[in-house]
Amino acid sequence: MMISRSPDWLSAKVDDEVVMMNGATGHIVGVNALGAEIWHLLEAPRDVAALEAELIASFDVSPEACRAELTAFLDELAGHGAISRAA
Repeated sequence: MMISRSPDWLSAKVDDEVVMMNGATGHIVGVNALGAEIWHLLEAPRDVAALEAELIASFDVSPEACRAELTAFLDELAGHGAISRAA
């Protein structure tokens, strides 16, 4: 499954975190350092499996924990309309 950022969302890095805003609605979302890294990796559309592999290589996390946390975070972003998913 491919994940892409929605074009209406702007972002700015603040310390280790990222503040994201939907330019069309003004909706604001803040994410922690790990969320910021995921958002950065999504600058270009990316396959979920590749994204997971990059996170496992970069962080001290088991594949199972990474998959669970990544899925929850992507679900949250999708709920805000910040990303789209394509098969």
